[in-house]
Amino acid sequence: METVIELSKVSKKFGDKVIYDQVSLKIQKGETVGFVGSNGSGKSVLFQLLTGLLPADSGQIRINGDLLGKDRDFPDQTGALINHPGYIDFASGFKNLQLLAAIKNTIGDEEIRKTMAMVGLDDRDRTPVKKYSMGMKQKLGIAQAIMENQQLIILDEPFNALDYQTNREIMEVLQTIRQEGKTLLLTSHQQDYLDKLCDTIYCIHEHKILPFTKDLQDQYFRQ
Repeated sequence: METVIELSKVSKKFGDKVIYDQVSLKIQKGETVGFVGSNGSGKSVLFQLLTGLLPADSGQIRINGDLLGKDRDFPDQTGALINHPGYIDFASGFKNLQLLAAIKNTIGDEEIRKTMAMVGLDDRDRTPVKKYSMGMKQKLGIAQAIMENQQLIILDEPFNALDYQTNREIMEVLQTIRQEGKTLLLTSHQQDYLDKLCDTIYCIHEHKILPFTKDLQDQYFRQ
């Protein structure tokens, strides 16, 4: 198996608050991996570390063999939806994706249109993003994370605060990504979605990343 992500003794804290303490983890190519944890446990911090948006205090993070912070600042072939992406509020979703695609200039309008259709958005809709519903913004965030055929997809709470129909549509998109053999990482408070999608689920607990065993599940859901 080809290792896509490797954390070696990674630690991170903010002031006196320890988030991770000597964490090691390997994720293989084509795996779909879910992460759960209580609020403030460090789920978003993990994804920020993996994308180079935050530096580790110690330890190493390698993505496809590249050492973050040395070989690359942002991992190659990676798309991410973390927290709330920044968009140009007065521009349409299509225009926003055009501007983002122009940074690397590897895709054109046709790929953008296909991706928007895949996530259930209309590229002809000129509604400014500031008037988008939460579900539409979530779909747009997923579109920007996958439109350039990225091989590593990192999604922080893709099912957050969405209605049942939108969740089902996003689930179908993620299942397609999984079937394409891409490596997919996601967080969610909704374990049923993770159970349906993921090969492996980890729990961020007491500054560590641990397999989400039955004992840990019982403890987690009692919180």
